[in-house]
Amino acid sequence: MRFIGRRFHAVLDYMAGLLLIAAPWLFGFTSIAAATWVAVIIGVAIIGMSLFTDYEGGVVKAIPMSTHLAIDVFAGLVLAASPWLFGFADQFYGPHLILGILEAGAGLFTVSASQHAQPRRPGRQGSALRGTTH
Repeated sequence: MRFIGRRFHAVLDYMAGLLLIAAPWLFGFTSIAAATWVAVIIGVAIIGMSLFTDYEGGVVKAIPMSTHLAIDVFAGLVLAASPWLFGFADQFYGPHLILGILEAGAGLFTVSASQHAQPRRPGRQGSALRGTTH
């Protein structure tokens, strides 16, 4: 069941990206290089992907929403597993695990189709009902 709207997902994307970029300083793990780089790189990637996604928060609208959501799931799983993949789990893992699970969840539970009514094209359905001809 998908219950997160695309507009809200866009807000979450930008907030999550900024939080991940700032996380090493907010949560005090700047001394762990791998943990810092994973958070910053995934944060920058989320913001970059959001700017290029064809959804309410996108600027360029080049990446289909379904692709964006699949990448969210993959990036979330990598982020969640990164403390063990990159060997810093014995030092620090909380934010990576929690934010990774949330990122994957956002990808799984966001509506992929546009929630806006499609604009009516002239000359289609309704015009014959109004008695106009083209």
